[in-house]
Amino acid sequence: MFGSKKRKAKQEAEFAAKIAAIVTETIASNTAANESATTFKEAAGAMAGSIDADDHLYSKLSGDSNRNLSGPTRARMNKIAPYLWQSNMIANRIIELPLAYLLAEGVKVTNDDEDYQAVIDAFWTHPINNMAIKLEKKVRELSIFGEQFYPAFVNPLSGEVQLSYLDPAHVEEVIYDPRNPEQPVGVKTKRMTNGRQYVYRVIINGPESVFTKQTQRLREGFNDGDIFYFSINSFCAHGRGNSDLTAQCDFLDLYDDFIFGEGDRAENSRAFVWDVTLKGADQNKVNARAAEIESNPPRPGSANVHNDSEEWKAESPNLGSGDTEALAKLFRNHMLGGATMPPSWFADGGDVNRANGEAMAEPTFKILAMRQRYIIYMLHEIATFVIRQYYTATMGIEPDRMVETDVFKSKVVMPEMTAKDISRYAAALQQVVVAVNLGITQGIMTEETGLSVIASIADRLGVEIDPAQELISAQAAIAQKAKDQVKADTFKEFDGADDAGVDDDTE
Repeated sequence: MFGSKKRKAKQEAEFAAKIAAIVTETIASNTAANESATTFKEAAGAMAGSIDADDHLYSKLSGDSNRNLSGPTRARMNKIAPYLWQSNMIANRIIELPLAYLLAEGVKVTNDDEDYQAVIDAFWTHPINNMAIKLEKKVRELSIFGEQFYPAFVNPLSGEVQLSYLDPAHVEEVIYDPRNPEQPVGVKTKRMTNGRQYVYRVIINGPESVFTKQTQRLREGFNDGDIFYFSINSFCAHGRGNSDLTAQCDFLDLYDDFIFGEGDRAENSRAFVWDVTLKGADQNKVNARAAEIESNPPRPGSANVHNDSEEWKAESPNLGSGDTEALAKLFRNHMLGGATMPPSWFADGGDVNRANGEAMAEPTFKILAMRQRYIIYMLHEIATFVIRQYYTATMGIEPDRMVETDVFKSKVVMPEMTAKDISRYAAALQQVVVAVNLGITQGIMTEETGLSVIASIADRLGVEIDPAQELISAQAAIAQKAKDQVKADTFKEFDGADDAGVDDDTE
């Protein structure tokens, strides 16, 4: 779908080269006819884009650093990817399964400052933003389109932020810093229904002074508002995002055709025809009998009565299905391997048991952890922008990153993607504690090192331990416990005061 047709490209190139030769010959003849000769110089690279149709096959590797999809190809990706998500079950699961692992239990954004937490909550629950519902769609479409664009509208008095949405199909160009091709600075839209093109300024959580003077002047011209831009599956230099389905789309379409073909084969294999043999009949009798049967064919469940001069036999097609299951598995595993998805997630149990099922899923969860980290980054950037706008509106200045640290320290809490089997780690922790204690007792390990080893196992159980601080706290606790024990064990000398008011009943 996205691959070039090399033969067709060469034919187009040869045709374009012939046209170029005719044009060159005409110019040369006109120049010779003129009394005053005019010198023509070829503009370097000017003809390359229009004549060499398969330039990407023959140009030097260092000739162009733009690795993005071309405009028409990107437009096609923006149509094909959502279509596959809607119509192809494998494509739908490739998008939806990671989404469920990432967001099924909900997401929470917190800040240690109570005022800033109230600002985040107000933004999150705002009826326009409604992040509890819209976040799922945003993350889904990030996977489908490979990039997301959120125009941000800010109330200058209160600093309240409302997010809008710009369809990636309506984006004509992402503009990058001339001095830093890794940094997007603007987004230019296609011509909209009102006849206008908009140029937005990409949001960065910092003052404009972080850019060079040249870039600052460039961004001053982007006066249609601010916009968040997030992308995945992209390169560093001028890296537009690409869909998670880009590499698989051709094979997903091929797999669909294969399954539909097998469905047609199954349908046809159930069909049959009656083969009727007439013994000793000439062609006229055969034609007459055929017409009679066609006008009144046997119905299902009916009785067919004939004499010994006729022989009836039902013939079913033998379509030779071959090893359909093996071919289907080949196609499916090829696509799932590209998406880093284990076959056991797609109704292919095979010889999978719990042990090797967990091993097969480990690379998948590594990939999902990377995507989760990017979602955390997205939400952290949005939360930081929301608090910055509140601070700027109320204080009148841009917050200093070194002073107002809470502005930039929001936390994004996402759910655990899998339920951990802690029984193994609990058993390992017991063995590690015994081994560490033995090492410290034998004098071959320091207490801090031993605690670091224990902390590494505790981390698998979801408990974070700072070995140095924990050692100080443990030693302080032991010392305090020893003091308390000394007080409890101290023997007070008996002075008889307690018996002063007690009657002596002894004789």
